[in-house]
Amino acid sequence: MAIRQKTHMTIKLSGQGASHSRADIAVDGLDVVIDEPAVRGGTGMGPSPTATAYSALIGCTNVIGNKCAASLGVAIGHLSFEMEVDFDRRGVLLMEEVDVPFTAIRLAVTADGPCSDGELQRVALETEKFCPISKLYEKAGTDLTVTWSKG
Repeated sequence: MAIRQKTHMTIKLSGQGASHSRADIAVDGLDVVIDEPAVRGGTGMGPSPTATAYSALIGCTNVIGNKCAASLGVAIGHLSFEMEVDFDRRGVLLMEEVDVPFTAIRLAVTADGPCSDGELQRVALETEKFCPISKLYEKAGTDLTVTWSKG
């Protein structure tokens, strides 16, 4: 008998501010550290909050991209990623409120599998429809460009 997946759920996390810059977070049975680099007064024991946010786009694109490829029967192989983020830091510097702190993200996805370019573009379109992190950025007003190519 197949397990029926829940369509809606509440996810619970807990965290502790270990210092002015470091947060220790428990999520999905893992202990995660989010911290600032030493040059900004942190200990550098984990990525910064903002780096954590934009890094999530790579992780999500990888997971959803592979799910979509499997669903479509497309052999994409392994994915590699290069990303650039345009970050308006006036908000984190307390200079002024910024509505869209990540003004643009350019993500290049490269697949090393035997699929055709047309098949890869089908995977890209499906991934765009289902990746929650890319939707989050798009709805927030970030100019998000994701390009898929064969390597």
